[in-house]
Amino acid sequence: MTAWCAMQSPRPGTRLPEHDLVIEGMTCAACVARVEKALNRVEGVHASVSLATERAHVDAPPGIDEEVLVDAVRAAGYTAVPAAAAPPTHDDAAAVAADRLRQRLIAAAWLSVPLMLLAMIPPLQFPGWQWVSLALATPVVWWCGWTFHAGAWRALMHRSFSMDSLISLGSAVAWTWSVVALVFLGAGEIGMTMHMSFLPSDAGTAEVYFEVAAGIVTLVLLGRFLEARARRSAGQAIRTLLALAPDTAVVLRDGAEVEVPAATVQVGELVVVRPGDRIPVDGEVEQGASAVDRALLTGESVPVEVAPGDPVEGGALNAGGRIVVRATRVGSETSVHRVARMVEAAQAGKAPVQRLADRVAAVFVPVVILIALGTLLGWLLTGHAVGEAVTAAVAVLVISCPCALGLATPAALMVGTGRGAQLGILIRGPEVLESTRRVTVAVLDKTGTLTEGVMTVVHVAPAAGWDATDVLALAGAAESGSEHPIGRAIAEAASESRPLAGATAFRATAGVGVTAEVGGRTVTVGRSDDMTGELATARDEARAAGRTVVGVSVDGQQAGLVAVSDVMRPDTPRAIAMLRDLGLRPVMLTGDAAAPARAVAAEAGIDDVISDVMPEDKERVVRDLQESGEVVAMAGDGVNDAPALVRADLGIAIGTGTDVAAEAADITLVTPDPRAIADAIRLSRRTLRTIQGNLVWAFGYNVAAIPLAVLGLLNPLIAAAAMGLSSIFVVTNSLRLRGFTPAR
Repeated sequence: MTAWCAMQSPRPGTRLPEHDLVIEGMTCAACVARVEKALNRVEGVHASVSLATERAHVDAPPGIDEEVLVDAVRAAGYTAVPAAAAPPTHDDAAAVAADRLRQRLIAAAWLSVPLMLLAMIPPLQFPGWQWVSLALATPVVWWCGWTFHAGAWRALMHRSFSMDSLISLGSAVAWTWSVVALVFLGAGEIGMTMHMSFLPSDAGTAEVYFEVAAGIVTLVLLGRFLEARARRSAGQAIRTLLALAPDTAVVLRDGAEVEVPAATVQVGELVVVRPGDRIPVDGEVEQGASAVDRALLTGESVPVEVAPGDPVEGGALNAGGRIVVRATRVGSETSVHRVARMVEAAQAGKAPVQRLADRVAAVFVPVVILIALGTLLGWLLTGHAVGEAVTAAVAVLVISCPCALGLATPAALMVGTGRGAQLGILIRGPEVLESTRRVTVAVLDKTGTLTEGVMTVVHVAPAAGWDATDVLALAGAAESGSEHPIGRAIAEAASESRPLAGATAFRATAGVGVTAEVGGRTVTVGRSDDMTGELATARDEARAAGRTVVGVSVDGQQAGLVAVSDVMRPDTPRAIAMLRDLGLRPVMLTGDAAAPARAVAAEAGIDDVISDVMPEDKERVVRDLQESGEVVAMAGDGVNDAPALVRADLGIAIGTGTDVAAEAADITLVTPDPRAIADAIRLSRRTLRTIQGNLVWAFGYNVAAIPLAVLGLLNPLIAAAAMGLSSIFVVTNSLRLRGFTPAR
């Protein structure tokens, strides 16, 4: 699982130092654009701001202090705190803010419901009802809706506008006009009645619109409250991951078990993990054996057996016996925390299509205010009553709020990347989503990607008069002192059937093999070129199948041969079929000779094979495919795959690979299962489709609704409800990504 260790590392030589800021006070896409603009004014800075996560991810040149970035955000009218300095209770603070929003919503609803009933049902309009309406509406507009007025004033002080500007202006204009009508235009006369209309053109001059002013505030508060709840739900995957890390650990100190805070454990210390406990650190098993359940980390439902020397990850559940783990990574450097940071960085980024939306939003609000002013003047100049003109202008202000526009991308990104993290699919950033849509070819490294990456004995052919089990036992005993991968594979296979006999006088000769004395006999394991008869035939067949063959001789006589191979992962053929279903052409890349490479490819179901490739030539192969017009996804796990992963349009690092491969990749798979390659592409494409659908809805909604409001075909109450529903639709549509399931 070493691929986890470098999740957050930049691609070598391509990234500036990174900073993350927690931003407070943003309410819409226009706010996002303003904060980004303020940060990007700092020389050399490139910033990406997310409304859903309320964070800014900043690439800044060396020497730029975080305080400079914080000051830039403050100058734009918002609050910023470096993420590292943010209190650990940030989520709790968000919950408190949501609770405060709920309280204001409840108060607004209690006051607005009787207010609307009075305005809509003439029989309820008792003498003086309009003055009661003033008393009910005033606290709703000026206390419950104070957050909108404060936000609008803050934006105005910085010579800009936001969604708050539209809500504040709309509700204030409706309330102010109603007070004017009440005091100066005869609407305050006792006995005056009014009817409810959906069309502003039906309204009279001496009428009040307190229900519109209060209704706007109440409905927008409702939308924001539901939106806040949905955002917390969308970010649940990250909170679930971080919750996996236990707060305490049991450490062996001076021979005694001592329970200490997990954050205080030092690298190299021995940590005791009892059955049923979660592992508090990344490390290696020092003592004991157990089954480790990593389902919440990788999506793999079957517990993995571990023994001394095997790696384990913090957050995994010890489902078997007591084990002692030597810590290699602790605290914020554990796999769980690194994954969480990577996902948060991805969520703070932007797909290219969202950047266009943000540029539009930056000028959208002032344009809407001009349209509302034009609507007011147009209705007055065409002879309509002042009340009708005001109502139409207010409807324009309210229906145009770009809430949905600001949430379209970050909401889908939060859910998509969070769901990916739960399944062991780590997406570096939103730009990756665009690449997955265009990919046409999947180049797959053979060793460690399509195969296990570990030599295994697959066949033993005995010479006449010998038994296969005896041949393997003698070869395994002779190889028991070998460090060569093939020798270790033979020794491990032999030990599975019987204990290895003792070997003495061990000698290893480069290019020849090993010789040892086993039970009074001289056993040689090595070259097979001098074999004859049936053994030669078996040797040639094994080589044709892509296997490595070693000969076994006892006292100078041929006893048999052992064929070893890097065994194909059992799910590789299914993974290849899944890639084809996605419209990708699989290509196997290997340093093997053509004949054995094609044998492995045929077993996997791959038609296109590029063989005899030196490690340093892999990047050239990817470049050649690109020059021929292909959009290339490259999957690999080794150090020598890193240049090809960088060159590819989409680089995918396999979970059992090296840190360098993970650094170079766009997507990192925690699990070694090759089917996850197709799942990663499927999830990325589905997330991109969700973003596109959200943006189409958000743009289409405003484009269609504004003309209706200008023409007087929308009551401001209906406009406020529709605006809130637009944001809820976008968030709800994004939450559907939580139902993504691997097609395995």
